Amino acid sequence: DAPATDAPAAGGAALAATADVPVGGGVITEQAVVTQPEAGTYKAFSPVCTHQGCKVKSVDAGKIVCPCHNSQFSIADGSVQGGPAKSPLPEVPIKVEGDQILLG
Repeated sequence: DAPATDAPAAGGAALAATADVPVGGGVITEQAVVTQPEAGTYKAFSPVCTHQGCKVKSVDAGKIVCPCHNSQFSIADGSVQGGPAKSPLPEVPIKVEGDQILLG
C-alpha cells in the first residue's frame, strides 16, 4: 500500500498543487480526478468510471477519459460526454488552501 498517511479520505489530504492542474485539463490521483475547467476554478470527481468500475486514465480536450470502453466525462461537472457510461462521475468535495488542493 501507499506509504502515505492513515488519515481517512475526507481528512483534508493534499491531492495536488494548483500549479500542477492545467487550465482546461486535470490530473488523476488515487482519490480523485482534479480539474480546472476555467482559470481559478477547481473541481474534483471520482476516478472510477460509472460504466464498469475501471479507473479513468487521462484528461484530454476538456474530457476525462476511461480506457476500458472510451466513456468520456466533462471536466466541468462530471457529466457523460460520450461512450457507454450513463451516469456522471460523482463529485468529490475539495478545498483550495494556498497553492494546495485538499480533500474536503
